[in-house]
Amino acid sequence: MALQVLAVDDSRTIRDMLQLTLSGAGFDAHFGEDGVHGLEVLEQTSPDVIITDLNMPRMDGFGFIEAVREQPRHRTTPILFLTTESAPELKARARSAGATGWIVKPFDPDKLIRALHMVAGNGDAR
Repeated sequence: MALQVLAVDDSRTIRDMLQLTLSGAGFDAHFGEDGVHGLEVLEQTSPDVIITDLNMPRMDGFGFIEAVREQPRHRTTPILFLTTESAPELKARARSAGATGWIVKPFDPDKLIRALHMVAGNGDAR
């Protein structure tokens, strides 16, 4: 069965790149355009892993993760930040908000797929 992934990013280009990468690897991908939209999509899906950008309009990645973690069914869902930011203090804040990991853009498709398999708990299934 394909892993379900929710990817939240305000950049259409990044969403398109993620769509290509995720569908090419056999993932069932759903997309949100910012944190608020991501929460709306989350209500209709049950992702195995969530990917979120940090800097987005309406609700940033920190707010999105905190809102996801407030939902009992998503308290343990792995969440990866996918962002251009790499400052240690942002990574620390992400961890305290409930992020599982951090990937810097531009992302390497193979590394992203491996990271998704790893945090989903099924190793590298490829």
